[in-house]
Amino acid sequence: MTENEIAKIVVDCAFKVHRALGPGLLEHIYEVALQHELTKRGLDAVRQVPVSIVYDGIRFDEGFRIDMLVESKVIVEIKSAEEVHPKHEMTVLSYLRLADKRLALLINFNVQYIKDGITRLVNRLPEDIAPVEP
Repeated sequence: MTENEIAKIVVDCAFKVHRALGPGLLEHIYEVALQHELTKRGLDAVRQVPVSIVYDGIRFDEGFRIDMLVESKVIVEIKSAEEVHPKHEMTVLSYLRLADKRLALLINFNVQYIKDGITRLVNRLPEDIAPVEP
């Protein structure tokens, strides 16, 4: 399954979670519900995945945690914020690079319409793969 095929399912599941729970809850609640929906669809969705960083040839385990990694290919960063700031996007782009992944979805559930809360971020995604429209 390609990154875009996975992302399409993630977006569909995010719509379902948002429709059921609405905005205004803690990020953790959306994370648990989204993982449940993805698992129901047969996808491997792992929460709070630790990622080490390598600096100056040394591996540091005090790296960061990805909110969710789907099928070992797509990073999902979950927010429940008034608005997503450029720093959130920069953080996710760093996650993509450091985790050596090609596609991430930054999903802010604290919006009236979930389509307005989905940002697609890429790192070296092949140009011949069409983007997923939320």
